[in-house]
Amino acid sequence: MKKIIQYFKDSYNELVHKVSWPTRVELSNSAVVVLFASIIIALVVFAVDFVFEHAMRFVYNSI
Repeated sequence: MKKIIQYFKDSYNELVHKVSWPTRVELSNSAVVVLFASIIIALVVFAVDFVFEHAMRFVYNSI
């Protein structure tokens, strides 16, 4: 039981004193970067899907 209590004390100490938490501005900037990266990746996947769909329609309609 003492090991579990010590584990929680050590975990709390690390979270409070050793972890460097991002500021609100850093967090907002990171969120914007993730948002734009997600949009770009979604557009790339959409474009590839669109091209393959039309290529397959061309192949199957020409048979």
